[in-house]
Amino acid sequence: MTPSSAAAPGSIAAQRVLLEGAFAPATVRIADGRIASVDPFDDTADVVLDDGLVLLPGLVDSHVHLNEPGRTDWEGFATGTAAAAAAGITTVVEMPLNSVPVTTDPEALAVKRDAARGKLAVDVAYWGGAVPENLGSLGALLDAGVVGVKCFMAPSGIDEFGHLDAGQIEAALTELRAYGDGLLIAHAELEEHLHEASGPVFRDFVASRPPEGEVAAIRIVIEAARRTGARAHIVHVSAAAALDDVRAAKADGVRITVETCPHYLALTAEDVPDGTGTFKCCPPIRDAANRDLLWEGVLDGTIDAIVSDHSPATADLKLRPDLGEAWGGISGVQTGLTAVWTEARRRGIPLERILPLFTTGPADLVRLGGRGRIAPGAPAHLAAFDPEREHTVDAARLEYRNKLSPWHGATLRGVVTETYLHGRVVYRDGEGVLAREGRDVLAGGAA
Repeated sequence: MTPSSAAAPGSIAAQRVLLEGAFAPATVRIADGRIASVDPFDDTADVVLDDGLVLLPGLVDSHVHLNEPGRTDWEGFATGTAAAAAAGITTVVEMPLNSVPVTTDPEALAVKRDAARGKLAVDVAYWGGAVPENLGSLGALLDAGVVGVKCFMAPSGIDEFGHLDAGQIEAALTELRAYGDGLLIAHAELEEHLHEASGPVFRDFVASRPPEGEVAAIRIVIEAARRTGARAHIVHVSAAAALDDVRAAKADGVRITVETCPHYLALTAEDVPDGTGTFKCCPPIRDAANRDLLWEGVLDGTIDAIVSDHSPATADLKLRPDLGEAWGGISGVQTGLTAVWTEARRRGIPLERILPLFTTGPADLVRLGGRGRIAPGAPAHLAAFDPEREHTVDAARLEYRNKLSPWHGATLRGVVTETYLHGRVVYRDGEGVLAREGRDVLAGGAA
């Protein structure tokens, strides 16, 4: 039985429901947009999933660039959240750039929230930005409701979002630790390790951003977090050489977490065609040996989250054969789970091993309690997923504003058949987005 888009089923049953990291038969009962209880399987529930489907908590993607207002021709709240809904993602956290204005003060956050009104297919929370000009005033952003602040340790590519040096990183962490235990997230590459890239050869581009730049930057963040006792998080780790430092820091009690992205786990530099800006991102996709080591970090718990770093741009900026000129950023919010699951399955890794990195990992990072899990009291954010169904990615059919994807033409495993937001169906495979009932989520507010 399938409800209409206007209906809010009182109960959903499946033979495989993800509960505390494992699949089990269960019935999820829903009241007022929240999970009222999780009970034994009941074949008379309002919705009973086919045996081939699994019921997942709504995924959480804590690294998404929606670029509105200001660069809405790159992406926007309407298209970006539609793509999230199609992927079973029910909460995204929007980055402080590449919108105009960048989200470095409460006034800019208010402008962004106003731009989002009425457009959201899923819930959206927000990051603020830490730049040289607003150090000492980060508390105002936290008070305004951001989940934390992001900084760059090398030029961001956007003139209005400057990067922090090592001393400023420590100053930001000191400020955040003193002000309500705030979180700093860092794009960790050091400028002195980066080189100019030009030409179409992808391996030349990769060589221009060597792993040493990431490793050195991550060590700076770790040591600053150690000295200050603050929470720090490294975004989009591509260099597996940094993971031993992260392991050691965690063992010492340093409050450090890290994420990686589907493109680092599912793609390799050896397979990227030359002259194709669709695959360009910073830090870059690296070789197969590096990918294997990242998978070790996924499986041993060193890596805390897998998030998209969805960072689109217009075709004229992306599809430049000179990789020094092409804009860096992967469009990946709609394909993340299926790309990673396809690779995990190839490696013999069960689905339930990777799902926490798409759910509780990012949800707990941003302290949006209850999200990413199926449990009484949590928002009734759910996704029905067919893990064995194959499909070939057609970029033209993705929900993005700019129909570009490094997985165009690839055969991936897994399809989200329905997405529930606050208990209502907001997306259905074959029909698309059925409702725009996403909410504006502020840190410290109701989940």
